[in-house]
Amino acid sequence: MPGRPSPAVLLRLTTGTSSLDRYVMPPMLVAIAADLGVSLADVVAAAGAYFLVYGLTQPLWGFASDRFGRVRTMRVTLALAGVCSLLSALSPTVAALAVARALAGGFFGAAYPSTLVYVGDTVPPERRQRQITGLMVGVALGTALASVGGGLLADVATWRAAFVVTGTASVVLAVLLGALPEPASDQPRPRPMAAIRAIRRTPVALVVLCFALVEGAVLLGALTLLPAAVESGGASATVAGAVAAVYGAAVLVGSQVVGRLSATWPPARLIAIGGSFAVVGSLLVVVARSPWSAVLAATCIGLAWTSMHSSLQTWATQVVPGARATMVSFFASALFVGNALGAALVGGLAEAGRFWVVYAGFAALAVPLTVLATWRRARWSDPDAA
Repeated sequence: MPGRPSPAVLLRLTTGTSSLDRYVMPPMLVAIAADLGVSLADVVAAAGAYFLVYGLTQPLWGFASDRFGRVRTMRVTLALAGVCSLLSALSPTVAALAVARALAGGFFGAAYPSTLVYVGDTVPPERRQRQITGLMVGVALGTALASVGGGLLADVATWRAAFVVTGTASVVLAVLLGALPEPASDQPRPRPMAAIRAIRRTPVALVVLCFALVEGAVLLGALTLLPAAVESGGASATVAGAVAAVYGAAVLVGSQVVGRLSATWPPARLIAIGGSFAVVGSLLVVVARSPWSAVLAATCIGLAWTSMHSSLQTWATQVVPGARATMVSFFASALFVGNALGAALVGGLAEAGRFWVVYAGFAALAVPLTVLATWRRARWSDPDAA
């Protein structure tokens, strides 16, 4: 039908809207704390609630996707997520904000993993990483818009307006996704317990989940706290948000480069390169929290995300083909639970302004993650590609 958005565009809009809501809060942490009269640690905990529930609900959406379909699950959860984001804008206290953000995170948790499963269902393995890095275009645009827009709205208007924007966008997208065809499947989808047993009996799947847990603490943790780290050096929320938007630009450029390189470069090499960027980016914040050093750090974190994370994501779609939706949902769960745990551990250090200690910890975690993930991926071969 002429004028109807293509599946690729709709999937990128989904990842973009999800990223818009997920990353709009970090550049507003200081502004929210000041407006609600609470400590930065309290607001960091509210942001952590989003990621925690986002991660814990992943298995539920994997099962729902198998039972009710990929597209229907995305549409219903996006509509509910939009309502919860609108409620976030009305929150009178930090406790109410934490509850509203946690619910929004839970429903938004279905968006990105569902797009990965959709690609896994419709794209052959040899072209899958390029398509998955293509989804990161939506992530990049959503992240950049959230980083700049969140900080700007917090400075010139109110942080509440940002959640009105993300909530409205999510509800509109839920309607647009009616044009996305459901993937055809000639195989029965597994029951939840059968899928879990298949993952549990696959050692490499468990290893990939462990990598995702650590990666969530390192990459998402480094990104979430970067605006607050910049503001601790005296920058405004707008400047801090603009610095974080560089991450989105790095993801946008990096996704194009990695998409092309993935056709000829082995995934282990991409993981090694991405992990190295994660280490360097974290160390840059250890050395200085100026806007310029943060720009370089955000660039490194963005390149790490496109290179290492896209390779791990693609790996997650391959290790248990018969239980792909459940495996991908567990992968996302591990990623964001790792982020929430990391945020809980470093919240007090962030409140005290000891960001150099926080980022030194991120760098220390990134080193063994890079070495072990590179080594293990190099030893694994895709049975479907044999």
